[in-house]
Order: sequence, then structure tokens, then C-alpha cells
Amino acid sequence: MFTGLIEEIGTVRRIERGAKGARLTIAANTVLENTKIGDSIATNGVCLTVVTLTDDSFSADVMAESLRRSALGSLQSGSPVNLERAMPADGRFGGHIVSGHIDGTGSVLSQRREDNAVWVTIKTPAPLLRYIVEKGSIAIDGVSLTVAAVTDTDFSVSIIPHTGAQTILLGKKPGEPVNLECDVIGKYVEKMLTPHKSSGITMDFLAQHGF
Repeated sequence: MFTGLIEEIGTVRRIERGAKGARLTIAANTVLENTKIGDSIATNGVCLTVVTLTDDSFSADVMAESLRRSALGSLQSGSPVNLERAMPADGRFGGHIVSGHIDGTGSVLSQRREDNAVWVTIKTPAPLLRYIVEKGSIAIDGVSLTVAAVTDTDFSVSIIPHTGAQTILLGKKPGEPVNLECDVIGKYVEKMLTPHKSSGITMDFLAQHGF
């Protein structure tokens, strides 16, 4: 589990592509502290398992499903990436519940400055947009943000200077892809309320019981 509070910006050092998967080697510093083989590091919001470590880098294998669901496949040597270690059990929970399991990707539509903040608008596929609500939480490339506005085709967030300086989001150009992880609570609620033979929960059932 992650919080969506980025610890540092790393740099892709090497990409070894296989038939369908890949291995990423990423130069980093902060996230390597007390990290062991087998630990999890969110890379642009994707939970990856550390398979090798050096003094200034780590490597992780990326399966085909992760490449299909995320924008990791568009990375190149030299690409900057947001990095966050898994949350310690005794740590502060400053962001929101982020699993590191990407729901899909969106693309940057625009950036607009408003005083000390920058509004970023993301074009989003309809299957993801249904889980995105105004003033709800969203993880964009692993960054925990509050949704400021939603339309039928996109949503916007407002980024403060600290977040802009500590992440790669404001370096994204229009058309560039971003990884999106919607708030997990909404997905669970929808699943539980979907009529199913074995659940016994239907619209009639809810009406009969005062809902």
C-alpha cells in the first residue's frame, strides 16, 4: 500500500524489453534507503517489486499486463519517474489509499496557471471517469491529488508549488499519457451493489429495507 506522496524523482537508466514484458533499471537515492530485494516501490504509480539493487539504482520486472494497463511502456532511457516506497505500518497517512494497481491511462489536455497553483486537465476514458468524483481522490502517475472538476470527458486537478516541484506532473506536455488509479472505495461499493445471483442484493431488496 502507498499514500501517493512522492519521495523522489528517479531516472530510467535502462530498459530491457522481452517478448511481452520488460525490466526497468532506475537510478535513485532516497527510496533505496533500507530497501531490500522483494520490497515494493511505486514507479509512476505502478507497484513494482525490487529484484536487484546497487548503491544508486534498483531494477524491477514489469509483466505484460502492467505494460498494457499503464504508460510504463512509453518510458525511455533518461525518462524521469515518480518514486514512492510502500508505506510503513507506523508511518503517517498523508495522502489516500493507493494500491499501485493502475486502472488505466489518461492523457494531458492542458495546463493553466492560477496564482500560485497550476490546473492540469486530463482526458479520461469513460470506464475510468465513472469512478472520478469532484473533491474525491485520484492518483496520477502515483501522485495523490484531489479532483477539482469533472466533465463528461475529462477531469482537472489543481497542483500546488510543492507538488509541482517534487513530482514530474508539470513536465508533462499535452498528449502525453499518465497512469491513473481511481479511489478503490468506489470500485468496491459498485461491485457490492451490482445485482448477482448469490448476493441477494437487488434494487427491490434495497427498497424493501428502506434504502
